[in-house]
Amino acid sequence: MKVSIIGGGGLVGSCAGFALQAGKIVSEIALVDVNQELCEGQALDLLHGASLMAPQRITAGGTEACKDSDVIVITAGLRRKPDESRLDLINRNVTLFRGILADLKKHGYKKDAIVFVVSNPVDVLTYLAVKELGLPATQVIGLGTVLDTTRLRSLLAQRLNVPATQVNVTIFGEHGDSMVPIWSMAQIANLPLDKYPGVTASLIAEIESKTRGSGAEVIKKKGGAGFAVGVSIADVVHSIALDDQRIHPVSSLMNGAYGIRDVCLSIPTVIGRNGVKSHIEVELWSKEKTALVQSSNVLKETISKVLKG
Repeated sequence: MKVSIIGGGGLVGSCAGFALQAGKIVSEIALVDVNQELCEGQALDLLHGASLMAPQRITAGGTEACKDSDVIVITAGLRRKPDESRLDLINRNVTLFRGILADLKKHGYKKDAIVFVVSNPVDVLTYLAVKELGLPATQVIGLGTVLDTTRLRSLLAQRLNVPATQVNVTIFGEHGDSMVPIWSMAQIANLPLDKYPGVTASLIAEIESKTRGSGAEVIKKKGGAGFAVGVSIADVVHSIALDDQRIHPVSSLMNGAYGIRDVCLSIPTVIGRNGVKSHIEVELWSKEKTALVQSSNVLKETISKVLKG
């Protein structure tokens, strides 16, 4: 399987490339970036470690590299300027993203390609890709709350001194302020979270708050997230490559689950070689469902302002 990463010269794109190389599953990794020299440098760095990894082809180039790709990962994006509003940043990123989509359409892409949006605001841009690329909606996904979910699990595991791999709690909704942690089904080693020793309402509130602020904390301390988002991207791509039908909280076009339609956000989604196979709708606490519907309304309002307005 060939995976192209648009924005492969940047922090997120290069970390995703390394995570895919370390995963040893995909057969080809193509880094694509407007900064050709940086892109070539990242590819060269990956190539230098190839003998310790797997028989993968690693290349650097332009958008034309995507025309025969099985998965096209889009990580390119702009950061907020001083005193810039969130809406202004969204508008700039929408303009950039539309340019990327235009380049993709110019060079062409496989009819069964999966387009995997990572650039922010990921839910808005995933919706834009669904509407403008002409691919079936099932073949367009966004990273959604995959990163938020692993942050939540890892922070909770650290606080309770348990293995992060045994923590099971998922975030639904927007990758943003209106995200909805689903505490009603949270477990540790298949044990209900609310019964686990040391778990209190204040601890849950503390971890939720830290998760909500973790992206900003990483940006403040090191300039931006890289490793965690890289392995999050690779985890989803591997499900596509292996067609393993795993469930991920990716962002995709909603078609009626929880009464939500015509917006992209995250709920448990079965992923395989053809992209979205199905959405899983489970019973939530009433306050969680209300928050999820509110999250969809927040996204619809943003979409109305920047895409339809």
